[in-house]
Amino acid sequence: MKAMILAAGLGQRMQPLTHILPKPLLQVGSLRLIEHHLKKLSALSIAQVIINVSHLAEKMQTILGNGERWGLEIIYSYEPTPLETAGGIRQALPLLGDQPFICINGDVWTDYSFEPLLSVPLSLAHLVLVPNPDHHLVGDFSLADPLAPISSVVANSAQQWTFSGMSVLNPALFREENAHIQRLGPLLKQAVLHQQVTGEVYRGIWCDIGTPERLLALRHTYVL
Repeated sequence: MKAMILAAGLGQRMQPLTHILPKPLLQVGSLRLIEHHLKKLSALSIAQVIINVSHLAEKMQTILGNGERWGLEIIYSYEPTPLETAGGIRQALPLLGDQPFICINGDVWTDYSFEPLLSVPLSLAHLVLVPNPDHHLVGDFSLADPLAPISSVVANSAQQWTFSGMSVLNPALFREENAHIQRLGPLLKQAVLHQQVTGEVYRGIWCDIGTPERLLALRHTYVL
């Protein structure tokens, strides 16, 4: 199984920190955000990781290199202009191949191991959902049975959960779409309407590092 880390965003809300580094390269403890992901993927014997890059792409490639220090092969998918999440994945499909792949946002930090993602039942997508954080109380998706290890993602349920930015995606999710710049959320919601998405709730540590304040809070809360 391959993995993709989404790392091409401009990180505008993280300025001025992202004037000199892409957001996934910001430090949390002894490692950079994206290095926490690479370390865990390596522990699962994921051999190849595709990272899409755009803003300060040369910094990402210089600092991470070819992945050999983690026992991985890193392949970069360069976007002259950021293509958003779905657009970036679609451009990288020739590198990802025909099989489902793990997909992770490069700007989240979590103690989720990624191991459960190796064996999930899959139609078009499997999503890791988390309790709604203070900055996103409305949530994104609902589950038919939030107490089950794996459940169908459904529409129009009273209880909503936040998409963590961790998933397993089937390349078929993207192949019927022609849009160049596109977000992942609308594609997932369309697949939910066709009952082609499963999910799980993770109640461990998860942080969306969207602002300097959240990064600082994470650094103060956890000694990593």
